[in-house]
Amino acid sequence: MGKEIQLKPKANVSSYIHFLLNYRNKFKEQQPNTYLGFKEFSRKCSEKWRSISKHEKAKYEALAKLDKARYQEEMMNYTGRKKKKRKRDPGTPRRPPSSFLLFCQDNYAQLKTENPNWSVVQVAKASARMWSTTTDVDKQPYEQRAALLRAKYHEELSDYRKQFDRREKSLQEAATIQCKGFGQTESDAAD
Repeated sequence: MGKEIQLKPKANVSSYIHFLLNYRNKFKEQQPNTYLGFKEFSRKCSEKWRSISKHEKAKYEALAKLDKARYQEEMMNYTGRKKKKRKRDPGTPRRPPSSFLLFCQDNYAQLKTENPNWSVVQVAKASARMWSTTTDVDKQPYEQRAALLRAKYHEELSDYRKQFDRREKSLQEAATIQCKGFGQTESDAAD
């Protein structure tokens, strides 16, 4: 018989998702003919989640812990395919940074020296606040640099693709020549 296909284990679910599923079932039982759109329903759920006590949340957190343990156990026994990370060609040009990222690079050192105990996340949030309050005139140099880097990137990318296409063609030609060499008979080789 054929091999049995082993399905990947169902991923574990957070405590909020357990609550959401339970709340949805209760809502359907209480109001079977009422239709709420996804946005409205998720808003109601989040309000309800914020309002429930820690004791009730603990039930859902316990369910989430059990679900996580189940998932980890099943993953240990799972022998199916693991996703292979696609290797990046080192010759491929890297994407250019956006104007915002250029702004962050310029201001990171200053923010870090002013606030040495800040984490990277806090510095990034401060950079985002600074960027949003920066005027369009002050953003212009960063946008110009980003445009130049983008143009350079597209140039390098087109050159890379041309080079890649040439390499592919030469490999295909070599393969067809090699195949033709194998196709010769002894009488053809003697001539």
